[in-house]
Amino acid sequence: MTPQPGAAGESDPTHFGSAVRKLRVGREWSLRDLGERIRFNRGYIGKVEQGDKFPDRQFAELADRALGADGSLVAAWRDTAEERRKALATGRMLTASTKDSLKMIAAVEESMDLTDLEQATTRLSIAYLGTAPAPMLHSAVELRGDVLRRLRSRQYRPNELADLYQIAGRLQGVLAYAALDLGDSAVAMTHADAALVCAENSGDRELRAWVRGTQSLIARFDSNYSQALASVTDGLAHSAASASRLRLICGYAQCKANLGDSAGGNRALDQVQHEREKLIPRASERGIFDFSEAKQHYYAGSSLIWLDEASDADRAVREASEAIRLWENGSGEDRSLDDEALARVYQGTAYLKVGKLDEAAAAIRPVLDLPPERRISWINKRIGRMADILGAKRFTGTRKAEQLRAEIRTFTEIT
Repeated sequence: MTPQPGAAGESDPTHFGSAVRKLRVGREWSLRDLGERIRFNRGYIGKVEQGDKFPDRQFAELADRALGADGSLVAAWRDTAEERRKALATGRMLTASTKDSLKMIAAVEESMDLTDLEQATTRLSIAYLGTAPAPMLHSAVELRGDVLRRLRSRQYRPNELADLYQIAGRLQGVLAYAALDLGDSAVAMTHADAALVCAENSGDRELRAWVRGTQSLIARFDSNYSQALASVTDGLAHSAASASRLRLICGYAQCKANLGDSAGGNRALDQVQHEREKLIPRASERGIFDFSEAKQHYYAGSSLIWLDEASDADRAVREASEAIRLWENGSGEDRSLDDEALARVYQGTAYLKVGKLDEAAAAIRPVLDLPPERRISWINKRIGRMADILGAKRFTGTRKAEQLRAEIRTFTEIT
């Protein structure tokens, strides 16, 4: 039974969500307004307010500060957490008493169509763009558990097997992204390898291309550019026209740039723009499985910062700036907050490579102000490279450079 809202007090398990909503509405903020201030997806905040989700304490502290609640929201969170603990103890007893009954029901329910699972996976891939990786990891594990139970118990119709593997592959993709954003490339590659198996079992060429692009991404994180290049080359050899193919070509450009091939990297970036103009978007390409125009410019900027020519740095600034502009002016649902922050790092890196220190500092200011939960591993890795550049001879004795370098070092150390 869904808890019914009551008086805002300790006995009401929806007390915290109600308190958030009351303060938000009192300020005449939309869900998006609050989401932008605390860096949580508006859909997630809506579920918190309705009592469908209960966040961790960090959410309560961020919301308390943003809404000027002077500790009342944190207190409401503590009260609600205690009520939930008591309810959970009772719930475990009820679950144990009905275990066999639920098994019989599940045997029937799991033979139904997969629409709900498909929709939940799509929602998760979209929510990832605006949500910290840790809660996404938990949600993906929960959904994947449902899929694996169906596969292991063979509770599916014959024509549903390929769909189940496709859903499993996409969930493995979310897990790979989350693990990498949390800094564990080995775990991320294991999830990606499992995603590739699922893609091949489902016969989904588009998903297979996306997975090969993700495997290349993980290899680039580890600076293993030969493996990264092998992954995108294999992916391109078996890909059809899709957003995943565009992503593969951009991955190829990154590998070429990482290996010092300016001409090869620039040619690949020009090719991806040519192919985009002929591409017909597919409905299945949503969230992290899409490859928007903003993401394309972001990839271009992230590629060119590895090259030494001033012309490459100038193009990197333009590409990163365009990515930021498109995200800032696009729909909130398609806005990738982590990638937008990284685009600012790439923009700042390119400015440093041509000696524009003030512009570099301005570019990364919003990144340095990010709350800890938004400082994913990629940001630490790439902004750390800016600190290395600032330590080069050309900036020696420059007070602004020394101050920015020290601030970056502090940022990476406390994350």
